[in-house]
Amino acid sequence: MRSLVTATATELARRLDAGEVAAREVIDAHLDRIAAVDDSVGAFLEVTADHARARADEIDSRRAAGDDVPATAGVPIAIKDLFCTTGIPTTAASRILAGWRPPYDATVVRKIADAGLVMVGKANMDEFAMGSSTENSAYQPTRNPWNLDRVPGGSSGGSVAAVAGLMAPLAVGTDTGGSIRQPAALTGTVGLKPTYGRVSRYGIVAFASSLDQAGPIARTVEDTALLHQVISGHDPLDSTSIPEPVGDVMARLRDGVDGMRIGVVNELSGEGYEVGVSARFDESLRRFESLGATIVEASLPHAPYGLPAYYLVAPSEASSNLARYDGTLFGIRVDGETSAEMSANTRAAGFGVEVKRRIMIGTYALSAGYFDAYYQQASRVRTLILRDFERAFADVDVLVSPTSPTVAFPLGDKTADPLAMYLNDVATVPASLAGIPALSLPNGVDEAGLPTGLQIMAPTLREDLALRVAWAFEQDLGFSPIPVGHNTVAVP
Repeated sequence: MRSLVTATATELARRLDAGEVAAREVIDAHLDRIAAVDDSVGAFLEVTADHARARADEIDSRRAAGDDVPATAGVPIAIKDLFCTTGIPTTAASRILAGWRPPYDATVVRKIADAGLVMVGKANMDEFAMGSSTENSAYQPTRNPWNLDRVPGGSSGGSVAAVAGLMAPLAVGTDTGGSIRQPAALTGTVGLKPTYGRVSRYGIVAFASSLDQAGPIARTVEDTALLHQVISGHDPLDSTSIPEPVGDVMARLRDGVDGMRIGVVNELSGEGYEVGVSARFDESLRRFESLGATIVEASLPHAPYGLPAYYLVAPSEASSNLARYDGTLFGIRVDGETSAEMSANTRAAGFGVEVKRRIMIGTYALSAGYFDAYYQQASRVRTLILRDFERAFADVDVLVSPTSPTVAFPLGDKTADPLAMYLNDVATVPASLAGIPALSLPNGVDEAGLPTGLQIMAPTLREDLALRVAWAFEQDLGFSPIPVGHNTVAVP
């Protein structure tokens, strides 16, 4: 039997529900793990130990009394510091929100609590979710548990590092242009960006409102499906929330891929990808064929324009959303002789370099005389990409590509070159612009022993299909999500 920190969420839920282990034991084991390794990893901005132990004791008391509690009650989870949590600091990894304690919970946080999952901490991230390496956090960088000299990806780097580092079996992140999938690929974890509107955005600190989507992160596809089931569903507090019922994504998880048509996106593979990434991708296609799927070529002709379109749409929306941080309502305030000077001083002190860069790009793209040439044109490209996906899905069940063009790169390697950093999102932004579900799961390691990722994209609202394909692949591959090799975080 695996230890409590190496067990999956599904295994822990079964043992908790059967009374084989107490919630307090599970939580204490994970808090001890955090205390032992997070000084090296930096996955958490806030460890909520007292809150977690109190919740665990409450769950144990209810189970002992014979109350009806969810099977998942007592399973630990890390929550990205972009989700509002009542009375618990929520900073979006920015100094401008230092010390802010929200008066309410995000809908996702409420659903997690209703399922009995226990938050063990708020996970580090790139400031306001702007980044691909979690080096843009105002407080600390996060390191990759597979190699502590490498980045975990971003912006949900703390969330994936907590899961990969065995500090929590589950985490929630957000994905605007790849911020769940790219870090999942770099840390050997599984991450799902659901259909836009499938998971409520209420109580999530906004980056780009037409793109932001919360999603699950875990070490296995089954655990990912489990958490997706918990956090998804209609929310009247979010005007973009999809009213259609989620259904049971677990019901057909094990149905396999025999007879499926899997499309290889020509524009999202091949040139520009590292040798190890391309080799594992080619092996993945052969594996699907051995499982009974038919591999066909597919094309998204406008996908190469996805990255420039994204880096106009997202900064433009960020420029609008971040205008609220002016020193008057919440967060820090740096005084000035006038209100305008106070706002300027506050933003200068509170925002980091990358956030300022994107605000300036977005403000420029939205300015008079440039709106049509930039933001409107990018929106048109977005529509063309959506139509490309619709045509492709008319011929195939799912589309696949590598998730990231590289494996985890060294800390500091790309911080001086924003364009090189943005290229990490080249394979993930098309699905974000189209609003379709997309998942990343491990498909092996490169010659240096660093994880590579396989991206599976499915039609709108077909998270169940992406998870089903991923589960069949995962079971056949037999990848171990526990970090191994040189300079990894210690494994118990």
